[in-house]
Parts: sequence; C-alpha cells; structure tokens
Amino acid sequence: MASATIKLFLPHGDGRRLRTAEISNWSGKALAAPRTDFDSFLARKELKGSGVYILAGTDPATAKPTAYIGEAEALVDRLKTHKSLDWVTVFVFVKDENLTKAHVRYLEGRLIDQAKAANRFILQNVQSSGAMLPEADRYAMEEFLEKVSQLLPILGSDVLTPIGGIEAHSDDLLVLTTEITGLVARGRRTPAGFVVLQGSNAVAQAQPNLGQYRPALAALRQQLQADDTLVAKDGHLVFNQNYEFSSPSAAASIVHGGNMNGLTAWRNASGATLGDIEKDE
Repeated sequence: MASATIKLFLPHGDGRRLRTAEISNWSGKALAAPRTDFDSFLARKELKGSGVYILAGTDPATAKPTAYIGEAEALVDRLKTHKSLDWVTVFVFVKDENLTKAHVRYLEGRLIDQAKAANRFILQNVQSSGAMLPEADRYAMEEFLEKVSQLLPILGSDVLTPIGGIEAHSDDLLVLTTEITGLVARGRRTPAGFVVLQGSNAVAQAQPNLGQYRPALAALRQQLQADDTLVAKDGHLVFNQNYEFSSPSAAASIVHGGNMNGLTAWRNASGATLGDIEKDE
C-alpha cells in the first residue's frame, strides 16, 4: 500500500464525533459519525450524491462487532431507511466526480468480499448486487478501495484489516513460537497486539490459575472453543483460523491454558525471547 498524507478534520473538535478525512491527490472523501450525530450527519452536502457506506455496531448475543455494507445513488435517502437498524457508527465514502450506479455496486461487492476475508466482523449482509465494469473503471475503483482501506483505521474501524495486519502474508515478518508438552503455536506481533496463526496448537484443558488470575482470558478461551476458532484434535486444541489477541501474554495464556508472560513465552528460531528481541532493537 502506498504512503499517504491524510487530512483529518474534526468539525466539533471531538475525535469521537463527526470527522472527515481526505488523502492528498485523491478526489474522494471519507466521513464518519456516531449514531448520536446522525441527524446532523444526514444534512451534509456530501450525502446528496452517490457512494458506499458501512454501519458498524455490536451483536448483543455474542458481543462481536457487526457491519452492514451498502451503496446508494442518493446516500441521504438510503441512510434514512437504516434508522431502525441497531448500529453505533456510520462510515461513508464519496468522490468528487459522481460515482455511477455500476461503480457503487462494484465497490459494495468488493467491500463485502474484503470484509469477509478479514473475518473480524459479523456481516449483516453478505450478498451484494455486484457489477461488471470496463477494465479502466475497475482499475479506478480498485484505487478507490485502497484509499478506503487506508482511511478506515484512521476513522476508527478495522473491518477491512486482515487479522495480523495489512502485510499479514509477508514472509519478512518475524514469526515466533511457544511450546508446551510437544505442542507448538506460531504467532507474531501486530499493530493491535499479537496474532496466533492458523494451525497452531493449544493445550486441551486450562489450568485452574487461569480462571483465578485471568478470568477474562478463561472466558475468552471458552468462547474460542464455542465458536470453533479453537477445535479439538488428537487430545489437544488447534487454531482453526488466525486470531488476534490484545497482547503476547494473552496469546500465550490461551495457548498454555495458564497465566503466562508473553515476553518470555514467545521465542524466535534461535531461542531468543520476544522480550530480548525487542530490548535489542
């Protein structure tokens, strides 16, 4: 992803309220606002035209983040129809040159695909109308999507960010391991914490001290088994997908089933601990 200079504007001087974002040499614009600013948000002139939008919230049953991804030729009219939905924050992306119906349908479909691949949010609409575009138009819309991916984290959402970061598939990233009774887990630092990689192993049973000293992690371990992120295999557990934890210690504690210090539990191929590696950097 190319480097970018971003102009962030806070009309109310509050980063939790309405904010707009623009990238130098790009004719698009991003807007984000909480539900509490929705009525004044709808009065923005940018919403009179076409674009794509994301409504972000939380599923009350699982406490997992949710997203509704949509498109419209007249954003203000479409967004008004979503007042009955349960969401917390709205994100909108528009362009100075009016986007056609085919453009926004294409963008909606690609955003849904990217959100599915990132697998961070429960998507409330997984089927998109999609659209076929000429090659030049597809290229322009893919550039638009790259800007959307850059701006969303700045505005407060990681719905499109792959677990493990933007460069999740790079071979240059430092992969660390932790072992217990012949079981091996692999992971690495990320901008948001620490990701344990798909295929990593974890012990089948948690130690009593996990619930005693880290009750939130004990509950998370049970949740990961309930939603099949951790699945039983040959007397132990296996990560069915990449999963990002808030810290190396949280990741190691889930793998070992007990209270662990991630700075000493995770090691590189030479045996150096994460703590020693970062101390020497």
